[in-house]
Amino acid sequence: MFVIRPITENDYPALMKIAHESGVGFTSLPVNESLLRSRISHSEKSFATKTISPGNEGYLLVMENTTTGEVVGTSGIESAVGLENAFYHYHLGKVVHSSQELKLHNTIETLTLCNDYTGAAELCTLFLSKKARGGNNGRILSRCRFLMLAEFHERFGDIIIAEMRGVSDEKGESPFWKWLEENFFNMDFPTADYLSGIGNKVFIAELMPRFPIYVNLLSSEAQRVIGHVHEQTKPALKLLEREGFRYRGYVDIFDGGPTVECEVNQIKAIKESLRVKVNIGDASQGQPYIVCNTSFKEFRTTEANIVINSTQDMAIIEKEYAQVLNVKDGDMIRVLAL
Repeated sequence: MFVIRPITENDYPALMKIAHESGVGFTSLPVNESLLRSRISHSEKSFATKTISPGNEGYLLVMENTTTGEVVGTSGIESAVGLENAFYHYHLGKVVHSSQELKLHNTIETLTLCNDYTGAAELCTLFLSKKARGGNNGRILSRCRFLMLAEFHERFGDIIIAEMRGVSDEKGESPFWKWLEENFFNMDFPTADYLSGIGNKVFIAELMPRFPIYVNLLSSEAQRVIGHVHEQTKPALKLLEREGFRYRGYVDIFDGGPTVECEVNQIKAIKESLRVKVNIGDASQGQPYIVCNTSFKEFRTTEANIVINSTQDMAIIEKEYAQVLNVKDGDMIRVLAL
């Protein structure tokens, strides 16, 4: 059985292992001890914080094998981005150059540096080790965050985004960044990606072009990858699209990968989740659900077969799953059908 829970200081070795496995381009998990320990500490403080409005909190979860105790994956969610440090994107827009006298009309795409997503919540840091991929593990690790959003909506921005990993080769080189490097920067993509991941974003404001970039001036290789995801990221993007997330023309400033967004109250999983009372008993005839408790500080999620009664206000759940979730008869849980 797997359980998803808040990360703790004891999970640092596992998180470092995941950071190594995730590779270049996974900005939120750079291979840096001080940063990873800082993220763990920040998450622990965030879970302990009592608040009724979105702020600078960041929540990091891990998926643990309850039999072996091994941590096999992680996923995170930021309460509201850009409140302390600027949060940059390029926005893909258009300008029109026309001349009535010459009968010419040209529409040209542009990339404009912006901070439009300031204050939005963010899905981040989703990674599952290869050994644990299969079954519903990936879906549960991703969708458990929607149960958290549904249960504790006051802690998060009304819009939620997800930055999707852009196209890069097996060496971690990005065609989009290569053009920027040649024209504006003197550092390779892995270095820029690492600096951003450890929070050193001053160079972005200092070196990024301050005026809109005409897309047709980019190399053909860079143009082709704008708004496209890394091959390994396609399943995650499809999952979010099924939940209602859409691409609105915002791309990552390093690899050109798309950022997708959705209003929190329009997410499919949130609208379909149910809040029900626990009844510990025989659920052998039940259906598979993602199930979470309603304790924020001691948040727990797992996959379990449960039986929902006809009035949809009570769920029968097996004792072993109730123990994993730290719930007892009469407690409330939130459930989402798989």
